[in-house]
Amino acid sequence: MPISEGEVRELVCRVLAQWGSLTAGKPGPEGRSREIPMEASARHVHLTREAAEALFGPGERLSKKRDLSQPGEFLSQQRVRLVTAKGELANVAVLGPERSAVQVELSLTDARTLGVAAPVNLSGDLTGAGDVYIVGEKGMISAPGSVIAAKAHIHMTPADARRFGVADGQRVRVRARTARPVTFEEVVVRVKESFALAMHIDFDEANACALRGGEVGEIIP
Repeated sequence: MPISEGEVRELVCRVLAQWGSLTAGKPGPEGRSREIPMEASARHVHLTREAAEALFGPGERLSKKRDLSQPGEFLSQQRVRLVTAKGELANVAVLGPERSAVQVELSLTDARTLGVAAPVNLSGDLTGAGDVYIVGEKGMISAPGSVIAAKAHIHMTPADARRFGVADGQRVRVRARTARPVTFEEVVVRVKESFALAMHIDFDEANACALRGGEVGEIIP
């Protein structure tokens, strides 16, 4: 049975629409992929060598439970409790390796539970950071100026940066391609040869965009 011109046009439109959905987020003609894996970062603590020994015992080091997505970083076997005069959070993850400063990264919801005014800073920036006590298996330490809510950021290599057309320290907009699409503003690009491509957000942000795992974001104008 002959196919009418209208049916041909309808078929072509369906094929083009299907092709567009299959290629969304794939490399464009210039070869730049728009996809960035998104990961939710749960509350966690970074410790110095001295803090680790105070919490877990003299000579104790952080022991690896599993590797994280960023090369060289790992989830340790150890856990701690965060305490303030207004609340506490138990079973908080400790990430390794040890760092030069104690840093506690929480969501703003966690910070309110503890009654801590946590600034939204990039990891490593403790300007205005809040105070907390950290309790381990063998001891407790005071950690003034250690609590922040980590600002959303993207880890990428210099090759990734060239591919995306961005630079270290640049702030970009990222559209989460999730069941509840959200556009994140002022996401900071962090470029280093040892990084693995990933956008990190906290659990408040992950819940806001219904992140379930495996979804991607897309840098948009």
